[in-house]
Amino acid sequence: MTGRRISIEQSDPIWPERYQKEALLLQRVLSDIPVAIHHIGSTAVPGLAAKPIIDILLEVPSLHLLDKYNDTLRQAGYTPRGEYGIPGRRYFVKGENQRTHHLHAFELGSQHTLRHLAFRDYLRQHSDIAKEYERVKREAAEHSGNLSERYSQLKNDFIQRHEALALREKSHRQPG
Repeated sequence: MTGRRISIEQSDPIWPERYQKEALLLQRVLSDIPVAIHHIGSTAVPGLAAKPIIDILLEVPSLHLLDKYNDTLRQAGYTPRGEYGIPGRRYFVKGENQRTHHLHAFELGSQHTLRHLAFRDYLRQHSDIAKEYERVKREAAEHSGNLSERYSQLKNDFIQRHEALALREKSHRQPG
């Protein structure tokens, strides 16, 4: 994966529009299976600096059913990567050296879906935590040597700590 550079950019109001456009494309190419599509990751948090790659979470009734659409997703520009380190996920990238989108697919009701959405919502509701996360991401990008795995590792402690707080907060808000 030569040529890829980890770059954190100021929040861009175009990111939600890019998500919407891609969500419509995914709905069209996956119209034969029921899906729920969510904008996740830092580009889904207004005001948060991020890598300019749109992260999309796709909920499907069955990963095996989704696997049958790999060729369809390839035609839409997505490269299937299988579980890519997370059991129970299907991961796709759009663009190679010039990434534009990451697609994370999970079965309906997955704990992974819950944690992604909880973390996103938590950052949206706590601008002070989002600013702290931005600082962590900038430092991670600076010290990663442009290695995606290293970048992720450098953010991991922060994410795990705040994901747990987000899930706890979400469970306290839900009735019953």
